[in-house]
Amino acid sequence: MDDALETHPKATLLVVDDTPDNLAFMSGLLKDFYRVKIANNGEKALKIAQTLPSPDLILLDIMMPGMDGYEVCFRLKANPATQSIPVIFLTAKAEMEDEQKGLELGAADYLTKPVSPPILMARVKTQLALKASADFLRDKNAFLEQEVARRTQEIMAIQDVTIQVMASLAETRDNETGNHIRRTQNYVRALAEQLRNHPRFQAFLTDHTIKMLYKSAPLHDIGKVGIPDRILLKPGRLTPEEFEIIKTHTTLGRDAIVQAEKSLGMKVGFLQMAKEIAYSHQEKWDGTGYPEGLSGEDIPISARLMALADVYDALISRRVYKEPIPHEQAIEIIQAGRGQHFDPDIVEAFLAIHHTFKAIAEQFVDDHNKTP
Repeated sequence: MDDALETHPKATLLVVDDTPDNLAFMSGLLKDFYRVKIANNGEKALKIAQTLPSPDLILLDIMMPGMDGYEVCFRLKANPATQSIPVIFLTAKAEMEDEQKGLELGAADYLTKPVSPPILMARVKTQLALKASADFLRDKNAFLEQEVARRTQEIMAIQDVTIQVMASLAETRDNETGNHIRRTQNYVRALAEQLRNHPRFQAFLTDHTIKMLYKSAPLHDIGKVGIPDRILLKPGRLTPEEFEIIKTHTTLGRDAIVQAEKSLGMKVGFLQMAKEIAYSHQEKWDGTGYPEGLSGEDIPISARLMALADVYDALISRRVYKEPIPHEQAIEIIQAGRGQHFDPDIVEAFLAIHHTFKAIAEQFVDDHNKTP
C-alpha cells in the first residue's frame, strides 16, 4: 500500500470556508482519500493557491467576510499561476443566478449546501480526472512545442551550413575576394532594412524575407565554380569571348541550386531567393544587363539589391585586374548609375546609409586591402 501511495501520490485539495465546523466536516470527509489544506478566508486561500506545489482542486465557499468566494475565484482565474486549478463552489446560495455567476467566473462546478457526501466525492473525482487529462495534454503540448523549436533550429542550422558550404566553393575559386560574400550579405541586409517601410518594397521586405536575403546573398557567385581559372583569375582585360564565358556564371549558379533541389526531390523555399540572386544579380534597371536583359520591375527585388551591393564591393576592392577606389568615388559611380544600372529607389536608400556600407567594408576588409 505504501509503495502504491508513493507511485500515485494523493491529490491535494484546498478547502476554503469561514466556518470552523464546515472546515472540520470537509476535512474529515476528504482526508482518507486526499491531502487536505484549509483556509478560513479569501486572502489566505489565494496565498496557499500560489504556493508551490499548488493544490489540485479548490472547494470554495462564497459567503465569507471580506473577500467573498466570487472574488477569490476571479483572482484565481486571472492569475496564470493558478488559473488551471479547478474550483468547485460549495455554498448555501442556491439561486440559478448565483450558480450562473460562479460558472461564468470560471468555476468547474457548483454545489449547494447541505452537500451530499457521495455526490461531492463523485464531483471531486471527476474534476481531478479532467485536470489530470488537461495537465497531461498541456505537458505534451509543451514538449511538442519544444521539440518543434529544437528541430526547426536544427533545420535552420542545416540551411545555414548548406549555404555557407556552397558559397565557399565559389570563394575558394577566387582568392582575391575572401570576405566578399560576408560584405555583400551585410550590404544587402542594410539596404533591405532601409527600404522595409518604402511603399514599393514594404510588402516584400518582411522580417522573414530580410533574413532569407541575408542567408541567400552568399550564393550570388556560386556559378563561378564553373568558370575556368584562366578566365576567372586573368589579371588583364578579358576578351569578348572570355567575357561571354564569365557571363555564364549566372546561369551556372541558378542551375546548381536547381539541381540541388532536384536531388532533394522538392522545391526548397529558402533557396528560391538564392536562385533569383544567382541568376539575375547582373541584370540592369535599363535592360542592358544579363543573362536575360530584364529591366525595371521585371528584375526580382532580391537581385536588384544584390546588384548594387555587388558593384559597390567590386569598386572598393582590389582585384587581379584593378586597384580599389575610395568609398567617395564609389558613391559617385553608383549615383551616376541611378535609373540605368540600378533601381532609383535602391540608390536613394544606399545614399542614405552609405556610411553603413563603409563600416561593413572596414569590418570585413580583405588582408590585401588593409593599409600598412
